[in-house]
Amino acid sequence: MRIAICGYGNLGRGVETALRQTKDLEAVGVFTRRDPKSVQTLTGIPVYPVDEIDAHRDEIDVIILCGGSATDLPDMTPSLAERFNVVDSFDTHARIPEHFAAVDTAAKKGGNTALISGGWDPGLFSLARLYAQSVLPEGSDCTFWGRGVSQGHSDAIRRIPGVLDARQYTVPIPEAMEAARKGTASTLTTREKHSRECYVVAEEGADLAAIEQAIKTMPNYFADYDTTVTFITMEELKRDHAALPHGGKVIRTGKSGLNGEHHQQIEFSLRLDSNPEFTAGVLVALARAVGKLAARGDHGCKTIFDIAPADLSPLSPEELRATIL
Repeated sequence: MRIAICGYGNLGRGVETALRQTKDLEAVGVFTRRDPKSVQTLTGIPVYPVDEIDAHRDEIDVIILCGGSATDLPDMTPSLAERFNVVDSFDTHARIPEHFAAVDTAAKKGGNTALISGGWDPGLFSLARLYAQSVLPEGSDCTFWGRGVSQGHSDAIRRIPGVLDARQYTVPIPEAMEAARKGTASTLTTREKHSRECYVVAEEGADLAAIEQAIKTMPNYFADYDTTVTFITMEELKRDHAALPHGGKVIRTGKSGLNGEHHQQIEFSLRLDSNPEFTAGVLVALARAVGKLAARGDHGCKTIFDIAPADLSPLSPEELRATIL
């Protein structure tokens, strides 16, 4: 299956290396808004201008879109879904329904298959919540992210005028995690479960107060959290914040038995050295599934809920039953 990479930041490079670990998928090229001559790929795959992507239509089975959710994917995914099978990692939870509707319309118009909001949250954590709620219908769950770098939130800060670069750390509050394990976290507010730490490199002469205000009041990203903003130099950012770790937990507690006398707990967790590389691994598996759906004529927009687990794997149904079941 021939996979194209659209966008070549941390996530795009992660997809490139993830494809190297597969035998049934191959990277056919990177498509970028930058000058292709300025982009050196890790594995030597070719680089093309994104505005020439239609000329390569016969060479591509699925495109993995590696843009940001704040401004790139809301336009890019519907546009490309009308002409190609695509996968994206749109992660603005509150806007997923409207993004799905736009992509679904475009994909069906073009007779293509698209999957949105792939990754680990939304993505694998979404599945963990679905399984946990289905198995323990009488209970409550809570999701915690971090401590780690959020790619989407960092990208949103970088789009603010006057910002050169930024890292945003999502930090779970320990008392909230303990409450989740006890089954008493259902009344906690967003602000009581996480805080956010932002480290920002500003342009010389930029209005720091305006940047801080723009961050702290940004809807869907920071407005609902206790957020700290620290301005640092580019040297400090490269020295202290070069890594991109992340992780998190989905915790659900519930009751079973005739009178709910037994306490049950499900906990799904991730500890990641590289957030973009792990996210890329999820997107590559989902691209495989999208390719299978497209080949079966199952078009329109999908989410991870619509993907049969077997379609994520390169193994045959017989191999899955013999080795994993």
